[in-house]
Amino acid sequence: MNAPANISAIRSSTALDAPAIADRPIELLALVLPGFSHLALHAFLEPFRIANTVSRLPLFRWRIAGLDARSVVGANGLSIAVDTTIGKQDAGSQKRKLDHLAVVSGDPVEHQLTPQLNAFLRITARHGVPVTAIGTATWLLAQTGLLGAARCTIHWSRLPAFSEVFTQPRIRDSLFIKDGQFSTCAGELAAFDLAVDLIAGHAGAFIAQEVCRHAIVEGQRSGSHRQTGPSGLAFAGVSDKLRTAIRIMEENIECPLAMSEIAQRAGVSRRQLERLFSEQVGLPPLRQYLRIRVDHARRLVEGTRLPIIDVAMACGFISPSHFAKCFRDFNSMSPQQCRSMVPAWVGPGLG
Repeated sequence: MNAPANISAIRSSTALDAPAIADRPIELLALVLPGFSHLALHAFLEPFRIANTVSRLPLFRWRIAGLDARSVVGANGLSIAVDTTIGKQDAGSQKRKLDHLAVVSGDPVEHQLTPQLNAFLRITARHGVPVTAIGTATWLLAQTGLLGAARCTIHWSRLPAFSEVFTQPRIRDSLFIKDGQFSTCAGELAAFDLAVDLIAGHAGAFIAQEVCRHAIVEGQRSGSHRQTGPSGLAFAGVSDKLRTAIRIMEENIECPLAMSEIAQRAGVSRRQLERLFSEQVGLPPLRQYLRIRVDHARRLVEGTRLPIIDVAMACGFISPSHFAKCFRDFNSMSPQQCRSMVPAWVGPGLG
């Protein structure tokens, strides 16, 4: 749970290039919710343990919190015991001051914001405690209204649904984003990158680099890295121009662009664009663009309760019959059949 006992207090001026090492350990609280990702939780916490080890200083301490005193079952069926509950937490307590709250949730997340959890998050934020949402937990912060118009991210599987349900937060396809008091993270292994970034802020770049080296990681990824690669690409040897063209397609789904404009923005001719797609994707650019739009539509069908006609319009289809035909071509089922397979927890209120 906490940093190992009997840690040497010797400080190395060459090792610790932090702005200033705190006089006491940084107190972290990880709130885990049912269905949480064990991978995301441990990817976030382990770097702090490693930082204590490589620095030989008790830089960080952490506890696991739950909604109540019962063990919390993760997505893989394994449970984890909690050290405290949100009901016992007082963000303003001076006995053991809370320096950072991380919330780790999974699916389903839409109905996990209870009045008790909402109050806890708002009180914690009101005390000025930095809050990190890992994975789908960004959804919870958006539901509370705490994010406001902040830049944020969420796991890529939830990006389309989030952008349709919440209009105020500025959602981005990034590994992690820090905007003021709130940090949001895509979850899974991106949680490691965010933790290393936080370590660098508290203990300096040298310790952060040593954490990566100890974890046999070549280096921390920047938060600005995208979670997802361009749709349908094998990454090795792919042309930068082709990547750019597909990014442009992915960013212009509701109002599709003409191929000539995509080619111009990507810095190639229309003929060059067609050749790149033929050689490296195996589809004409127009067909690939259609697939990107239909893939986005399926994520909206599965992740929200938006009416099918609204999904069609959000993906650039004016004719419902044309949308249904294209959807069936790529998915071997109609949008309505796909919607019928959506889990019951995706409730009518979404969207």
